[in-house]
Amino acid sequence: MKIDELDVRIVELFSEDAGIGVLAASRLLGVARATVQSRLDKLRAAGVVQGMAPTLNPANFGYPVMAIVSIEIVQGMGHVPVGTALREIPEIVEMYTVSGDHDVMVRVVARSNDDLQRVLDSVSSASAVNRTRSVVVLQTHFQNRVLPLFAHVGGAAERNAE
Repeated sequence: MKIDELDVRIVELFSEDAGIGVLAASRLLGVARATVQSRLDKLRAAGVVQGMAPTLNPANFGYPVMAIVSIEIVQGMGHVPVGTALREIPEIVEMYTVSGDHDVMVRVVARSNDDLQRVLDSVSSASAVNRTRSVVVLQTHFQNRVLPLFAHVGGAAERNAE
């Protein structure tokens, strides 16, 4: 899919304020409302934009501790049973199957270090989990940083057109 500078500007606007609305965005961008709407529709249909949901920060509603946990699963079980079991733990906010020494990586949040221990015990008790290793995140420098990449792609399209 071709992404241009207008697509980038639209996505940036809605990323900064998901509730801005198409009409307000069109006024700020100096383009027709229908143009903004059709661009958003095109980006959604292509799966580039997957929603306009609010971004939640667990630290701001009582979960300031974060850890990255690597999980080795029981051989022969596959990743589906571990995914099913871990989905039941609400403090697990991301899960990835990975290559390398471990089979799964998860990002977990907790209310405190003691609460983190409880969450890790829940992870370890899943029948498909053989072993875990965890590291506590001390500071988040950035996360979910996709907008600069999207802007780069949109800018590259403009440069290639010249």
